[in-house]
Amino acid sequence: MFARKTRKIVSKFGSIAALEEVFLGGTKQFVLMRGENIENPIMLFLHGGPGTAQIGFAPKFQRNLEKDFLVVNWDQKGAGISYSPTLKKEEMTIESMLHDAVQLIKYLLKRFNQSKLFLVGHSWGTVLGTLTAQRFPQYIHSYIGIGQVAHMEKGEKISYEYTLNKAKELKNEKAFKELTLLDYNPSDLNYLLVQRKWLSKFGGSAIGITDYQLIYSNMFSANEYTFKDWFTYMKASRFSLESMWSQVLTIDFLKDPLQIEVPVYIFAGKQDYQTPTQLANQYFDNLDCPHKGFILFEQSAHLPNFEEPQKFYEECVKIKEKHTPLLDERVPKHKELVNTK
Repeated sequence: MFARKTRKIVSKFGSIAALEEVFLGGTKQFVLMRGENIENPIMLFLHGGPGTAQIGFAPKFQRNLEKDFLVVNWDQKGAGISYSPTLKKEEMTIESMLHDAVQLIKYLLKRFNQSKLFLVGHSWGTVLGTLTAQRFPQYIHSYIGIGQVAHMEKGEKISYEYTLNKAKELKNEKAFKELTLLDYNPSDLNYLLVQRKWLSKFGGSAIGITDYQLIYSNMFSANEYTFKDWFTYMKASRFSLESMWSQVLTIDFLKDPLQIEVPVYIFAGKQDYQTPTQLANQYFDNLDCPHKGFILFEQSAHLPNFEEPQKFYEECVKIKEKHTPLLDERVPKHKELVNTK
């Protein structure tokens, strides 16, 4: 609670359990690396938000993944323990995040002597993941999108209409009044706060887990964040949203055929109305790639990796078995790998 640390991993192989600082784009940021065998393929998670860092709560849902992957969680610039009060809003751009992501990927591949990794994006992280997979396929075994963003403006409209219709269906007068009094304006963070509150209450964000199980219980039990870090987490989340939300709203992966030169898997919660699954289906149909798969999580909304962690693990292992080369084929083939210092 008072000092950052991560639980040790006891393994007969060369394991790793490390919370470390790296410098990406000249900014100090934090990565958590955990795995029972450092020769297992790397799985890098790009968290949602912007600003919903997950080092503080993700590890307890990833125990099984640590058996088969070297799991890396990264608190992105301006999020979680990678937040700094010296950061300026104008430094928080999609392009700078993409630069940081690629620099981190190169660092991880060089450090662990691997040629490629598995890239997993969640929500906003699927924007970053899609762009990374498009532009830098040489570093990626396959890309997994959870709560995949397809068209932000269309998604926000569907999300609003879902909450309004649920308020009518459930005869929730308070919700209906608050939602109808809002001017529909997804670029307004005050609007977003109210809409997301009701979306969460009506099961469009999560049905298989509560906010307490996901985040609040970890304030006293997780070791990767101190108690003080959780207050920074909240401040950082607001800062990241204020800095980047208008940029994220411009994302449209449906406008043109989407070409990605690596296998792509979409993990979609059946009840997801935060990044609506119907649009994730359109993203999938619009996708041109070597191999693709669409996996529906029946008992999930926007957080299938946390709502159905066992199924998430099993599907990831299937992808690993399909797309990981033999150990002796994993020597890096690219020469431009760089250090983070």
